Amino acid sequence: MSLLSALVPLLRVYRIGLLVILHQLRRRLPLLRPSCPPAPVFPTQNGKVAIVTGGTKGIGYQTVKHLARLGMHVIIVEFLYCDLASMKSIRQFVQRFRAKNCPLHVLVNNAGVMLVPERKTEDGFEEHFGLNYLGHFLLTNLLLDKLKQSGTHSHNARIITVSSATHYVGELHLNDLQSRCSYSPHGAYAQSKLALVLFTYRLQHLLTANGSHVTANVVDPGVVNTELYKHVFWVIKVVKWMTAWLFFKTPEEGAATSIYAAVSPEMEGAGGCYLYNETRTKSADVAYDEELQRRLWTESCKMVGISDESSRVP
Repeated sequence: MSLLSALVPLLRVYRIGLLVILHQLRRRLPLLRPSCPPAPVFPTQNGKVAIVTGGTKGIGYQTVKHLARLGMHVIIVEFLYCDLASMKSIRQFVQRFRAKNCPLHVLVNNAGVMLVPERKTEDGFEEHFGLNYLGHFLLTNLLLDKLKQSGTHSHNARIITVSSATHYVGELHLNDLQSRCSYSPHGAYAQSKLALVLFTYRLQHLLTANGSHVTANVVDPGVVNTELYKHVFWVIKVVKWMTAWLFFKTPEEGAATSIYAAVSPEMEGAGGCYLYNETRTKSADVAYDEELQRRLWTESCKMVGISDESSRVP
């Protein structure tokens, strides 16, 4: 692997990260004044059921906590560790959930890893692509029937997937999704986040074509002070430790857009949106490429071993 091929993705990721941090700082400074706006108040969600992946810490934990406060019954799925570390375990979890014969109103695909050294999941997938993307792709597809059964004309079931601003600099290599030719942790991470946006848009297209009462949206939490930064350079860790209180969002702030997408009345019936700071925002141009969306979906089905029923949908 050449120095240039490793350096370019690194510079792109840190550049987009810096831009997001500066944007957050501009928003944060007015909030230091007494006139800061109150936090939104959402309607109670009594009787509804949600599944949140990666819900034991960071953004996921804050999402779980807020949904539970609203009255939701929240099931935490931690498939980054021993509970759901493989595609087989994901299938086993879904089988157990189906056996409970309970509804599913909200699915939050939140779990992820960032900038890990080159290594593979139990199934042999590059870790960013396998955990950040394929695990959520499979889990969502296996739970779609439950979501469709739970959604109604007036209250759609909702799928929320957490991506990142790094998707703007991500490149999807359909011929090398496992990053075997030239591995860069920054490039692999950005690719996995771009894949999540492409997946969400294709999923919403299929849901709409089938007349399902389910919506799919993707959210960008911003740059958040969580444990995801354990693999960054030590200099970045020191800078983060010294400045995160000012430049980074707290996990609670980072979870705000996921919570908004999950329960806000303003998002009822709205799908195929990229949300940042609880606002619909334009994603990367490449994410709107419908042919790329289709090809990624088809390849993902092959990789996780499910039938590609979307082939019948234009």
